Amino acid sequence: MRLIRAWLVPFTLVTGGIVIGVVVASNMGWLPTGAAGPEPIPNPIVRPVATAPQLPMAGGDGKNFVEIAKSVKPAVVNIAATRTGKSGDNPHSSPLDDPFFRKFFGDEFLKRDTPHQQREPKERGQGSGVIVESNGLIITNNHVVNKADDIRVFLSDKREFKGKLIGTDAKTDIAIVKIEATGLATIPWADSDQLEVGEYVLAVGSPFGLTQTVTMGIVSAVGRASMGIAEYEDFIQTDAAINPGNSGGALVNVRGELVGINTAIFSQSGGSMGIGFAVPSNLSRAVMDQLVRTGKVVRGWLGVSIQDLTPELASQFGIIDTKGVLVSDVLADSPAKKAGFERADVIVEYDGKSMDSPTHLRNAVAQTPIGKKVSVKMIRDKKPKTIEVTIVEQPKSLGQPGAEESRESAVPTGVLSDLDVREVNEELATRYGLKGVERGVVVVKIKPGSTAEEMGVREGDIILEINRKAVTSLKSYEQAASGLAKDHPVLLLLKRKGQTIYLTLKP
Repeated sequence: MRLIRAWLVPFTLVTGGIVIGVVVASNMGWLPTGAAGPEPIPNPIVRPVATAPQLPMAGGDGKNFVEIAKSVKPAVVNIAATRTGKSGDNPHSSPLDDPFFRKFFGDEFLKRDTPHQQREPKERGQGSGVIVESNGLIITNNHVVNKADDIRVFLSDKREFKGKLIGTDAKTDIAIVKIEATGLATIPWADSDQLEVGEYVLAVGSPFGLTQTVTMGIVSAVGRASMGIAEYEDFIQTDAAINPGNSGGALVNVRGELVGINTAIFSQSGGSMGIGFAVPSNLSRAVMDQLVRTGKVVRGWLGVSIQDLTPELASQFGIIDTKGVLVSDVLADSPAKKAGFERADVIVEYDGKSMDSPTHLRNAVAQTPIGKKVSVKMIRDKKPKTIEVTIVEQPKSLGQPGAEESRESAVPTGVLSDLDVREVNEELATRYGLKGVERGVVVVKIKPGSTAEEMGVREGDIILEINRKAVTSLKSYEQAASGLAKDHPVLLLLKRKGQTIYLTLKP
């Protein structure tokens, strides 16, 4: 036993030394390739480095944002508009005093000379424009140049030109300016109908007078309407930074094509908040072509009152799909009336294009050439129907029918018990601004907090139909309302401020 212990101690020391030597040699890289050694222990702190995202390429042509900016900047100009105040003028008659203009540009961006006894005050504003033809044709916003006495255009190479106003269209906020120059850089037009939400776009203009400024973002939405900016709205919404001075500038896609004309922003601070709007290129170009050709814009007219087809209304008409536009009225002596359109028709296609909103249909009709015969597909009484109609020029003003006289009063019944209605008389006609001859009864009171109030019935509304039954008097109103079940929805046809709308009341 003593002999074994004497041998074991030196053996252990030698073996341990060999093991330690191998480990050290392995860690120092002294072992030859393929030599055995311990597996390396993964470091839990070290992580693979992700590859930096690359800039999107422009439709496969090899352009990135740097090249796009270089190609479009020379075609974007700075516009300075000046208006001299006339003695006795309304102080708000200037486009620079227009509430929309100030909302977009901001008061601090307008420069006004101090008036003197011998000099009339001057107002100055700045915006942007886009050269669309090499001979000096420039598209911009109406609110930038309308009623200006002097228009100055500054190119990217610092040349200055006097601009001539070719025409304006306040309904789309588009204007055309011409300068005497040739061989200018231009931006090609894009088909804005092909633009999709999520696409990259660049906004180019002169925010706060900082010329040739480029910002990047995406298309946040298309077909924005009811913004209160213009009469005909079909805006592209983008989060590309747009600030005062960008108005009239270019919104371009990743192919360097013009998809829109920057027009307005939504802002609570006066600067960009990531919500900007541009007039689509297709609408802008259509307006431009007419202004250049005739100096004015002529729009097509169908002659129907239309509204959104909500799920509630679709259910009332027995329609499963809510795509389409509901006809709430057909105007007398209109193309639609002559072609056979009827109230409650649901228009699903116009001139070969699907219609999914009143704005879409309204813009499509307005851009239709006068005298063109178009095919309109619709659903009538749950069955498909196609009608051919010839579009005419939109009348400058449309007459409104007025009101009948009566002294009778009515007692609401059924689901309409929250409404107090009367037949129209002279006093009610004056109170609610009713003109001419109206058929139906007028709502004079609504129970506060009631279903009718919550669903959108308003005092002054004229009830024309209840569940597709005509209402021409208090008697017919009571007959239509008397058999209504309290737990069933009711479909009303109302006339409000000259427009007819359908409304569903859910108990």
